[in-house]
Amino acid sequence: MSPLRSGRWLDGDDEIAVLHRVAMASAGAAASSPGPHPVIGIANSASDLNPCNLPLRELAESVRRGVGAEGGIAVEFPTISLGEDLMKPSAMLYRNLLAMEIEETIRAYPLDGVVILANCDKTVPGALMGAASADVPTVLVTGGARAPATFRGRRIGTGTDLWRLWDARRTGDLDDQAWHELEQCLACGLGACNTMGTASTMAILAEVLGLMLPGASTIPSGDPRAGPAAFEAGRRAVAAAQEGIRPTEILSSAAFANATRVLHAIGGSTNAVIHLAALAGRVGIPYLLDDVGRLGRDIPVLVDVEPSGTGLVQDFDAAGGVPALLREMTGLLDLETRTVAGVTLADIAAAAPAATGAIRPLARPVRPGGALTVLRGSLAPDGAIVKTSAATPGLLRHRGPALVFRGYQDMRDRVDDPDLEVTAETVLVLAGCGPVGAPGMPEWGMIPIPARLASVGVRDMVRVTDARMSGTGFGTVALHVAPEAAIGGPLALVHDGDMVTIDAETGRLDLEVTAEELARRRALWSPTASPHLRGWPALYRRHVLQAPQGCDLDFLQAPTPEHRRFIEPVIGRS
Repeated sequence: MSPLRSGRWLDGDDEIAVLHRVAMASAGAAASSPGPHPVIGIANSASDLNPCNLPLRELAESVRRGVGAEGGIAVEFPTISLGEDLMKPSAMLYRNLLAMEIEETIRAYPLDGVVILANCDKTVPGALMGAASADVPTVLVTGGARAPATFRGRRIGTGTDLWRLWDARRTGDLDDQAWHELEQCLACGLGACNTMGTASTMAILAEVLGLMLPGASTIPSGDPRAGPAAFEAGRRAVAAAQEGIRPTEILSSAAFANATRVLHAIGGSTNAVIHLAALAGRVGIPYLLDDVGRLGRDIPVLVDVEPSGTGLVQDFDAAGGVPALLREMTGLLDLETRTVAGVTLADIAAAAPAATGAIRPLARPVRPGGALTVLRGSLAPDGAIVKTSAATPGLLRHRGPALVFRGYQDMRDRVDDPDLEVTAETVLVLAGCGPVGAPGMPEWGMIPIPARLASVGVRDMVRVTDARMSGTGFGTVALHVAPEAAIGGPLALVHDGDMVTIDAETGRLDLEVTAEELARRRALWSPTASPHLRGWPALYRRHVLQAPQGCDLDFLQAPTPEHRRFIEPVIGRS
């Protein structure tokens, strides 16, 4: 058995150890028998402000019982709840703050391991980033996808169908009564998006990385399997603490390569590329944007879930979830990577059912080739990404004049102007919405089709932006353009009428403006002053990295072993 970290607080007979044991006993967390008992923190992000994470309230008690059943001591603590629905300008602005909170809570308290209770998009990667930096044994428990809504006899998915129906509303194809009915039926319960949004994507990738129990990432909200799975997660957290299974031993280069390949196979969220890069940066694993394209080039989309497919996450779960997908992808992955469950991916795949239903066989994929394509060129020197599996094939090679929006409000103010000079050939450009510019890089990149075009049946256009897009989104959108406009990237220099070329096959995104003209424009450009003179947004803007580096804060990454050394606190009187 490995020495327990909590012993530095709780062992001994001096006044400090007595004080610590009394504090634990007062909170109902005293050891019930002699000997070492791993103290397992339950990081609970449930909040009334975040309906995606509310299922975690019930699961916390199941985790607690599981910890106790294995002889551990469970201590629950709250964390920031990053909810996509209500948190503005974006939960992404606060992902790194959550990571810091998790890391510093672990540092400051006598925790031998943690069970992370997370669900909504940024809560999962943020908490995992913090736990990886602290490097204590970690198990993730998610709250699952909410039940599907039914609108006028048709099952609809979260996010994806709302965006489609909003377009119908804007063009007059959906009247006031129908819009009201839609609002009522969308309030269909708690849990994360049931399409392949960022929440489901990151849960699935966490399971592939080895930080969840097999099959747990796709259990829907309210499913009777959720409680027992949370109980087992609590038990496994105690065992991992006793065995010393740390995130840095699980999060290998091979694990990240597996996660990237699975990201393509599920038609997952473009946001996952940013989160994987940030998590890799915490453990010193190189994660290059070009590798995302390289690793997925020959990976077909196998999971038939919106927006790349037609089904929902519940269908993927019914088909066997991640274990069944691993079995189907056996020849495409390194299955010798280890997991917090104490088994390898090979063990999990060997015990899994054959692909069926929403998991297509390799011979009959939803779409051949990768789901995501990396773009580079004069408009994106450091890269951009497009979700080709949810784009219009005919627009993936396109040349057209730019129509530039400088910020979100400018776009919302003008996009439905009937006098807007725009055609279906126009390339819509949204600049100034990246990590520094917004700040926080919100999901504004899926620019609505201008009303005058939508009304005549235009359903997609090429769009280029330094913002992100919801994993539930779709369309031909070149996202995460780096460097962003706010720090002087070429996107800041685009003028209306400039010709823009996108070619996904060759991985190009170019601005057809001469170097001399760009130099002239750059000489006239100056950054927009930020109103944030203090507080978290000001700190974030000063230290946030660009999208290819995961939008982490520069002082939180750990490129060397010395950076990755976790500094324990001095244990004495507070």
